[in-house]
Amino acid sequence: MALAGALALAACASGARKPDLRLPPAYEAPAGTMTLAPGMLERWWTVFADPELDALEDEALRLSPDAKTQAARLGEAGANRLSAIFQTGPAGDLTGAASRKHTTQIGGTVNPLFPVGGPGIAENLDFKVSWEIDFLGGLRTARQVANADFAATRFNTESARASLVANVADSYFQVRGLAIQLDDARESVRIEEELLRITTIKADRGLGPRADADRVAGDLAQAKSTAESLTAELHAARRLLLILAGRGVEPVENVAAEASVPDPPPLPAAVPGDLLVRRPDVREADWRLRAAALRTKLAREQLFPNLVLQPATGLSRSVAPGVEVVPTASSASFFPSQVSQATAFWSYGVGLTTPVLDIPRLLEDAKAQSARTEQAVIAYEKAVQDAYGDAENALVRLAADERRVVILVDGEARARRASEAARIGYVAGVNDLTAALQAEGSWRNVRAALTAERVQAVRRAVQAYKALGGGWNYAGERPAPRTP
Repeated sequence: MALAGALALAACASGARKPDLRLPPAYEAPAGTMTLAPGMLERWWTVFADPELDALEDEALRLSPDAKTQAARLGEAGANRLSAIFQTGPAGDLTGAASRKHTTQIGGTVNPLFPVGGPGIAENLDFKVSWEIDFLGGLRTARQVANADFAATRFNTESARASLVANVADSYFQVRGLAIQLDDARESVRIEEELLRITTIKADRGLGPRADADRVAGDLAQAKSTAESLTAELHAARRLLLILAGRGVEPVENVAAEASVPDPPPLPAAVPGDLLVRRPDVREADWRLRAAALRTKLAREQLFPNLVLQPATGLSRSVAPGVEVVPTASSASFFPSQVSQATAFWSYGVGLTTPVLDIPRLLEDAKAQSARTEQAVIAYEKAVQDAYGDAENALVRLAADERRVVILVDGEARARRASEAARIGYVAGVNDLTAALQAEGSWRNVRAALTAERVQAVRRAVQAYKALGGGWNYAGERPAPRTP
């Protein structure tokens, strides 16, 4: 008993190293200006004030195959958790059997005192229970492991939900960006067609070389090719968005492709420490560490004796050929008959098993589980560091994108005015075609960069909200105590 007590004290601790969760007090990024309420971060896409985006997100959470798959995974995890918990309780089977047999003597000498032929019936019903007494806490630890595994799976499904809503928003803004590029390409086609008409007229009247018309015709062909490519890309992006929203069988025209993107919302105010609560992948790593630590404790508890109660009860009835004795005044008469017997029983017992020859193997198993627990500690620390890096990088890049949009807006306005002036000068005969095309090309390049940067900025905002742990109801999930 003294040895068992010492082993019990040694196994009370999981042996897991305390994870290093230190984070800087602030991000090395521009400070955010928008305060995020818990509900706003859960549904961060509403900050864009876009009803079409809101509808797509709601449909994705209800209809998307990814969302349905995660719901099924969570249901499976819940059933596995209850199954594991029930396995720590009493176990027993109710068994029963019934048979009927008829015997006929076909040879030998018939002895009326020992009849052989006749019907026979046998019936029995048994209920035997095996109930392990949890006097050292092993069963309680097993239940805690089941709960920790379920919690880890739940946060894994929340990570999938956060990724789904981020992918929907990212695909939505990509569609709108492609719509802008397609409009620009079509406008380029229109301008090139107008330039081709003018250069052709000048060549026909001897006011310019025919080579100018050929050069513009080549640029027109390239512009038309670009428009065709963007049309196909826009179709593919709209189809992908419908699939993400769970509406993959609908025509792509059901997705609005407005040729504009909003300005990115202000940077959210956040501190790195919030990631330990808001990021579902960090919460998942936390619970996987807890499950591993509990398994280490459970592996050590396998060295202890097991005490099992074994109560049982049962009923039985049998009918068989026999002899009936009828006493008379001078003697007794014997007659063949059926003998019936019914019994009931109950019993109880105690079983004790101690792993003697298995101790070396169990010790090595415990060492292996300790190593797996250390891996879980490292994975938890890495998840925290990755979360901090993702959030800070997203905030830094979003701030840079916002500054780049401001710069390119001014540059695009200046390049557009220069291009328009050069085109008017060419039509009036003041400038040659090369100057007009160079000015237009500069404007198109700046405009394309501005469009790409606007789209990149809003897509970066999506990444920032996801990196900060948005997209799931983290406020409704209380974090576990810090000590595994």
